[in-house]
Amino acid sequence: MRQNYIVDTGPIVALLNSQDHYHTWARDLFESIEPPLATCEAVISEACFLVRGLKGGSNAVFGLLDRGVLDLSFRLEPHLAAIGNLMSRYSGVPMSLADACLVRMSELDPKAVVLTIDSDFRVYRRNGRQILPVAMPK
Repeated sequence: MRQNYIVDTGPIVALLNSQDHYHTWARDLFESIEPPLATCEAVISEACFLVRGLKGGSNAVFGLLDRGVLDLSFRLEPHLAAIGNLMSRYSGVPMSLADACLVRMSELDPKAVVLTIDSDFRVYRRNGRQILPVAMPK
């Protein structure tokens, strides 16, 4: 049975930046997972911003989309209330829009694993109290 994955900004940036501390981890991860990996537009925006200094950085992010490695089928609008509630609940962390979208996506696909390097995902809970399944570097 195919495992579903939701990918955060960090693994995308690490994959595209060979100088990133987590590059090898991200490269091995992306090579071992059958695409597509679900994500959201806020993650794509963050990733494009963070790789803007790399030659072809934003184009590489869009290349992942064009090749079907990343899936952008999640839409914010139907989930505004739930995402707003998450951002309010975790305002002390603070929770970004991208993180809130990924938590919401995890609520919608409870068997999916969130790929991240962000330790805040160990704090976030889906559906109120459920721990999010995450894969992150050790």
